Amino acid sequence: MNSEEKVMQPIAASKGMGAILENDQVTFRVWAPHADRVFVAGDFNDWAEDGLELQKEEEGYWAGVTKKAKEREQYKYVIFNGEDKFFRNDPYATEVTNSNGNSIIRRLDFDWDGDSFELPSWNSLVIYELHVGTFNRKQADQVGTFNDVIEKLGYLKELGINCIELLPAAEFAGGISWGYNSAHPFAIEQDYGGPDGLYSLVKEAHKHGIGIIMDVVYNHLGPSDVDLWQFDGWSENGKGGIYFYNDHRSDTPWGDTRPDYGRPEVRQYLRDNALMWIEKYHCDGLRMDATSYIRYEGGGLGFDTEIIEGLILMRDINTEIRNKYPKVLTIAEDLKGQDLITNKIEDGGIGYGAQWDLHFVHPIREALINPEDDARDLETIANAITYRYGHDAFSRVIYTESHDEVANGKARVPEEIHPGNAESAFAKKRSIIGLVLVMTAPGIPMIFQGQEFLEDEYFKDHEGLDWGKFENMKGITRLAADLFKLKTGEFGATEGLRGQETEILHLNQETKILAYKRTNPGENEQPVLVIINFGNKDYENYGIGIEPDVDWKLRFNSAWKGYDEDFSEMPVDGMNTEEKVTDDKAWTGQVNIPAYGSQIYTI
Repeated sequence: MNSEEKVMQPIAASKGMGAILENDQVTFRVWAPHADRVFVAGDFNDWAEDGLELQKEEEGYWAGVTKKAKEREQYKYVIFNGEDKFFRNDPYATEVTNSNGNSIIRRLDFDWDGDSFELPSWNSLVIYELHVGTFNRKQADQVGTFNDVIEKLGYLKELGINCIELLPAAEFAGGISWGYNSAHPFAIEQDYGGPDGLYSLVKEAHKHGIGIIMDVVYNHLGPSDVDLWQFDGWSENGKGGIYFYNDHRSDTPWGDTRPDYGRPEVRQYLRDNALMWIEKYHCDGLRMDATSYIRYEGGGLGFDTEIIEGLILMRDINTEIRNKYPKVLTIAEDLKGQDLITNKIEDGGIGYGAQWDLHFVHPIREALINPEDDARDLETIANAITYRYGHDAFSRVIYTESHDEVANGKARVPEEIHPGNAESAFAKKRSIIGLVLVMTAPGIPMIFQGQEFLEDEYFKDHEGLDWGKFENMKGITRLAADLFKLKTGEFGATEGLRGQETEILHLNQETKILAYKRTNPGENEQPVLVIINFGNKDYENYGIGIEPDVDWKLRFNSAWKGYDEDFSEMPVDGMNTEEKVTDDKAWTGQVNIPAYGSQIYTI
């Protein structure tokens, strides 16, 4: 064995973790505080178990340098602890052959071709949540890929989408998964196309004016194919070793693998991962899964014990991202409805840009799904529309469908409305009310893949999205696109939908008519008036209180038969006004509004 391969060369060693290619050498660095000796075996030394010995640095880190290793070669760490020997993948491996294969030496130095894309203002986002493996799946025996998503970018752009949220794409066990069982947090799922596939998707999405938000999972890892488990041979109580809590705090609903946020090295590991998506893959945001299980042992259900170190982790990540990348949006899926999540860190908060809002999704879904018109409480709906966290109306993500809301025993909204007949007129009209609410209530709107053509199948990670449904629902897709473009401002005169103010103008529990106005205070208010009929009864010349000297023009009518032949025959020509007191307003606007119809007006 060449002696230069046996001894670390500290002067030449590169900074960083994992396999760092620099000039004509590779530096390997790994954290293994309980190891007695650490080697690297790989293609470059014929997988000799004592091929490249690393030297111990401070705080339990080991490092070594070789000029023999080349990019694309495979490797593993060989860790000795007493009489035990462990072959481990690199925790920082940015590519692996598969979830239980080998690590691959590589750079993440993609040619971004001058990519300088920035996410649109958060108040003008329309997020499309999708699962790479099913969104545009071509073959029954093969999951969808990043390239398959690229094929649909033109469709999404034409639809009016300006941001995609990807379910987790870090390497997980097997090829069929939602992605929330990450085995290698820094590697990209090979069945989706690996690192190069993700780079291509982000680059092409940016060319289409579409941002990418990556879903990341820091509340647990795995639980299967996790090489981090008892990584250097040490553990307590039969638990996971240095990367995990080794007491009751390790337990989560998804496995016994909650990271030990109390260890600075583990917090650094997760921080480095968060920054990787932004710095190496140009992602425009991060959605953090189940953050309540980062900050509470039991997820905050009832009496629970807070995990202070988890709060520190999230605050540190949000602080660094906000300071370095203020345009990057961090989203928490916390679902506890607390201002703390999105309050600024200087005000005692955790500092997320937005959080998924349970105050919207649950009452709105209930209102849409309930078969009895009399049971639809407009006060509850109005409260869901106007709810806000702190002082920012856009610190919440609002939706009626997500991957969680359309699986695990819960169906798509049309199917929930009319089980077994999701294409009925009732199902279509009330589902569309949900879309209208999501696009016109204050907040960042999000839809789930296929919602724009009223997909009614449960979300399953082994079945592709039913694009045949799109062919049958092109009119509904046109309706959705019209809504999305009103929200983003592509159609003009709708700045109010991107403003902070919402006023409930009319709420009639008997007629089930609700009207509200959105405004953007300042020089360019561009108010938007939304009128929704939550009942199965048509109304002619229905009166809504309006301000004097306002000429409201109809911009959207959900009941238009051009969208669907099942829709209303009632003529809807806009608003007539008269000087008559209604809703404590001096003037009345009279409209024809069909059953379960929605209308949007601008001036």
